[in-house]
Amino acid sequence: MTAVAWLSVAVFLGAYALIATERIHRVAAALGGAGIMLSIHATDAGSAFFSEATGIDWNVIFLLLGMMVIVGVLKQTGVFEYLAIWAAKRARGRPYRLMVLLVVITAAASALLDNVTTVLLIVPVTFLVCERLALPVVPFLIAEAMASNIGGTATLIGDPPNIIIASKGGLSFNDFLVHMAPMVVILVIVFIGLCRIMFGRIFLYDPERAADVMRLDEREAIGDRRLLWQSLAVLALVMIAFVLHPVLHYEPSVVAVLGAGILVAATKVTAEEAIAEVEWPTLVFFAGLFVMIGALVETGVIGQVSRLAVDATEGRLGVATMVLLGGSAGLSAIVDNIPYVATMSPIVADLVQANGGNADAQVLWWALAFGADLGGNATAVGAAANVVVIGIAARNGTPISFWEFTKYGLVVTAVTVSLTAPYLWLRYLG
Repeated sequence: MTAVAWLSVAVFLGAYALIATERIHRVAAALGGAGIMLSIHATDAGSAFFSEATGIDWNVIFLLLGMMVIVGVLKQTGVFEYLAIWAAKRARGRPYRLMVLLVVITAAASALLDNVTTVLLIVPVTFLVCERLALPVVPFLIAEAMASNIGGTATLIGDPPNIIIASKGGLSFNDFLVHMAPMVVILVIVFIGLCRIMFGRIFLYDPERAADVMRLDEREAIGDRRLLWQSLAVLALVMIAFVLHPVLHYEPSVVAVLGAGILVAATKVTAEEAIAEVEWPTLVFFAGLFVMIGALVETGVIGQVSRLAVDATEGRLGVATMVLLGGSAGLSAIVDNIPYVATMSPIVADLVQANGGNADAQVLWWALAFGADLGGNATAVGAAANVVVIGIAARNGTPISFWEFTKYGLVVTAVTVSLTAPYLWLRYLG
């Protein structure tokens, strides 16, 4: 590698260390790292701001922005209070039942939407229901972020890397359902069991608070029914457009921005009220992170690491599958899985062709998808959903540190990836 490539690695590791140790704010670390990458010519303005392959992923930024606006408008209707009371009553005030309910809802919704949209919708509910039951909210938020990444693995539209993989591999929505969804159901069940083990100490039942919640009428929480129906109609259209992406060919970011614009224009909500809930620090953090990772792509660092992993397989399909699964999980833990998959997918396409290009060789695509999606759970910055949840938590006065998230994420990733390995081997290689 060139001197600039080595320097870019040093800059990235330095910024990552600052983010991990929280010595300075993560936004400052990401922006500072991005600025240094530009100043040492590891990337340039054209690549950082306009390149689809190595620049800021504006689709992700505007998807987040659009959905944050929609969620901000929904929040004014009282619907989140309604859902919080409904969930608490369904769980009869028992904390573990509540977590199971929220995990299942999050995982299922993430398969139909994308995982970022799902956590934007479910996190406000979680804050309210935990407040009602006097429960610590952080374990619930961590569980939901991880459930969204696991559930999003099941479908083409559930996680952004899957869209990239489908495009490069010529795979359909149904291909993902057939090959990914069955294992995801098993992983969600296992994850529910892990939640009991990891967070067991917080599942303390308070009969008095539970009784108070059971006496509440969730319908009284709705403050503006007209705005609620308008918001739900727009949200339903946005969701339908997400699901019909293979037919309509509208990017999720376009759908989200259109939905947000229609909602603000068609209701009495002012522009100032609509953007009040936007997590601007989170959006800026993503921008800085994309620039840094784009610089690693530009200088050939990520491509070099990927090729080393491929070379280690020596043309054996089984070895290639396991290396790809484990390597993708490991790399997606430390860099965002979107640019990683964008870099790795052309290499996997060549590997698939080198192994005959048949249905058996497509196991490499499933290994890449499982590794990248599940590996995103390992650290606080491994997946977009994690960053969004941490940003909202900080804004609400309950910060989640890098290591608080990561100590649970490493366990969940190790277990889920370890279970996925025999699934791929037995189904496709055995």
